[in-house]
Amino acid sequence: MSGNLLNIGKSGLFAAQVGLSTAGHNIANANVAGYSRQTVIQASGTAQAFGYGFVGSGTEVEQIKRFSDPFLNGQVRSAQTQVSSLDAFYSQISQVDNLLSDATSGLSPALQDFFKGVQDMASNPSSAASRQAVLSNGESLVARFQGIDDRLTEIREGVNSEITAKVGVINSYAQQIGELNDKIAQLSTGTGNEPNDLMDARDQLIADLNKEVKTTVTRGNNNSMTVAIGTGQPLVVGNKAFELVATTSPTDLSRVQVGFVTGSKTTVLDDKVFTGGALGGLMEFRSGTLDRTQNSLGRVAIGLAQTFNAQHRLGLDAAGNPGGDFFKVGVPVVGRNINNAVGSTTDVQAAIVDPTALTQSDYKVSYDGNNYTVTRLSDNKPFPVSPFPQTTPQTIDGVAFTVTGSAAAGDSFLVRPTINGASDFAMMVNERSSIAAAAPISTSMPLSNKGTVTISEGNVDAAYLTPGNALTAPVNLTVGGAPASLSGFPPAQAVTVTTNGVATTYPAGTASIPFTAGANYNFGGVNLKFAGTPVAGDTFTVAPNSNGTADNRNARLLGNLQTKPILDGGKATYQSAYAELVSFVGNKTREVQVNGQAGDTLLKQVTAAQQDVSGVNLDEEATNLIKYQQAYQAAGKVMQMASTLFDTVLSIGR
Repeated sequence: MSGNLLNIGKSGLFAAQVGLSTAGHNIANANVAGYSRQTVIQASGTAQAFGYGFVGSGTEVEQIKRFSDPFLNGQVRSAQTQVSSLDAFYSQISQVDNLLSDATSGLSPALQDFFKGVQDMASNPSSAASRQAVLSNGESLVARFQGIDDRLTEIREGVNSEITAKVGVINSYAQQIGELNDKIAQLSTGTGNEPNDLMDARDQLIADLNKEVKTTVTRGNNNSMTVAIGTGQPLVVGNKAFELVATTSPTDLSRVQVGFVTGSKTTVLDDKVFTGGALGGLMEFRSGTLDRTQNSLGRVAIGLAQTFNAQHRLGLDAAGNPGGDFFKVGVPVVGRNINNAVGSTTDVQAAIVDPTALTQSDYKVSYDGNNYTVTRLSDNKPFPVSPFPQTTPQTIDGVAFTVTGSAAAGDSFLVRPTINGASDFAMMVNERSSIAAAAPISTSMPLSNKGTVTISEGNVDAAYLTPGNALTAPVNLTVGGAPASLSGFPPAQAVTVTTNGVATTYPAGTASIPFTAGANYNFGGVNLKFAGTPVAGDTFTVAPNSNGTADNRNARLLGNLQTKPILDGGKATYQSAYAELVSFVGNKTREVQVNGQAGDTLLKQVTAAQQDVSGVNLDEEATNLIKYQQAYQAAGKVMQMASTLFDTVLSIGR
């Protein structure tokens, strides 16, 4: 009997010792990230049957149980990956927001200063100082465009570097998780005994990995974990860790993307595959904000350059020469996919033909084996290239696409119409005298006219630059009988008369054209208006302008471009288009900030719920220490009593 009692005491002593060790282990690891509290699960030993009943044989430790709830762990991972994504997004977009909205270093002050200089020159076109101010303000505007674009490029390069670093961290975590999977599988006996600390370490690695990239975790055999990312790409399966690699985009060698390695093949993953974690936040920022910001800035630069140039070319400089380009215009970037078929001879060219129709999007030109398609990437709207072969370039959103050669199915190109608009923006006029402030024509009428008709100062449009249209000699217009008419227009040019928005075109050589007060008369790009009542015999002269120094008419038209709706199909001025960009970035920044704050709150809530289950409560563990200490002492007493009884039995035998 004393032997059974000794074993009972021994089992209790051992169980209390395990309990003390477990409680001490919990206390020691209370501040270790990812540690889950453990507890001792005891069961009664097998009772022995005697004639009077069953006598217990003590206790046994069945399991060291780890308190970890997969559902709560999943909630924490989901909240954490979203917070990490928003944090990465916000750290980048806040830089862009500060850059664009700065009251002194933003684009708006430079635009205002430039056009103020143009308007001052219009007030005094012969002043060397006012002309020099236009050049100086133009250089400042160029520097501002290029400075903002340079900073955006620096941010883009920073994103590239961070993506590369994140890929290295992800691969390291994946390798460690695979190694732990292997160790855990070997140590799991299948009887409920599990290597708790190794499983905690693995869960913490998965949690850390989840901060970098959103993961999907499923339980496998022998307590292993399968980890997938993106749209189901496996990262860890059993003890095998797959590898990601930072690689260049096949259509843009300046852009770092993430590739998935399978054997000897690397598949470049689309940015949209990554929807969480810091890597997902970086990808979303770059494709959703940075690309649009740089494209939008380039669109403003190209729109300003082309429309200002177009008006400048319609004027005369101080020497009486036609104006040239005032600004350099950026050209579209076309990237050929490096994976296109070796024998493919396809070539894609893009040219901006209508800056007012430009969007903020990039475009993909692809061939499916039968047809070429241009896809606008901002909304994935397809535009079939038709007909093909092309007879003329196909214009889409103000960009003329020219596709030539033969392709293989799957060939593609990336067209970025405005990405270099700001970086390529530059001054083309460097001399004060080269500013075309004057109009190329002048109008006059003799004092001897008897009617009350007056003629406008006249202006020209783009058609005036068509070879053969520019005036080389005066055009004398004469008012004819009743009803009043005008004659003397150049016989080789048609005349279009627009009255209240209704245009009537008279063929070249028409001898007499009806006179209508207030109507616009256009011939060869020259636009005239008359007001008042004519008398037969009244004459008017339209002649080449010989005064390019004091004339300000083209300067006024250049200044008027500031407030003229030009971009977005004639809905936005230069400054309102830029303001829309600033507003977009500002609103997105605020959205990400608010979502981040909400995400932090949610993460705290789900983490608290998880810690209620898995976290170590030091007060509880202190209580457990006392409980197990008392149990240890009591079990020791049992063993002492058993020893005493045994000694008594031995003494009886003596």
